[in-house]
Amino acid sequence: MVSVGTIVWLSSELMFFAALFASYFTIRSVSPELWAQSTPKLNIPFSGTNTLILVLSSFTCQWGVFKAEENIVGRTGKIWQFRQWGLREWFILTYIMGAIFVAGQSFEYAELVHEGITIPSSAYGTVFYLATGFHGIHVTGGLIAFILVLGRTYIAKRWTHEQAITAIVVSYYWHFVDVVWVGLFATIYLLK
Repeated sequence: MVSVGTIVWLSSELMFFAALFASYFTIRSVSPELWAQSTPKLNIPFSGTNTLILVLSSFTCQWGVFKAEENIVGRTGKIWQFRQWGLREWFILTYIMGAIFVAGQSFEYAELVHEGITIPSSAYGTVFYLATGFHGIHVTGGLIAFILVLGRTYIAKRWTHEQAITAIVVSYYWHFVDVVWVGLFATIYLLK
């Protein structure tokens, strides 16, 4: 039931982001000159690297899920033997990568504000910060979910099927957030 409920909820989130995409394309279509002067201020190599970190975090998250399904919570070898990592190590790495992404977004926001792109400065700034900001809030929500799952692994006396389901459901959310970002990145940063 939890998995089905999560998928239904993520479908509603998909509609929310679809509305943000629709707003982006609508405002862009009526103000092409604004986009022509604002998009060159985006740091595509930096954002591309940040995107790569987030996409790779989906893989680390999934490896954690595989370990959860095998009931391997903690590592069975040395810390540098990543093939023997458990759910905890993979989810901690995923958390770190997600936190790096959020920090990168914050750095990019500071740079753009310095360039004069703010929410009240133009329609471009408004739609840029709304779309990327709401995504950043969703990433932060995912980071909180990772903390909760990791906390349960340390508190619980034994690993149960329900805890594995929780890890799987968190991975659904994380993969969703990653896919949405790939769409946002392609739309905002790459689409001419």
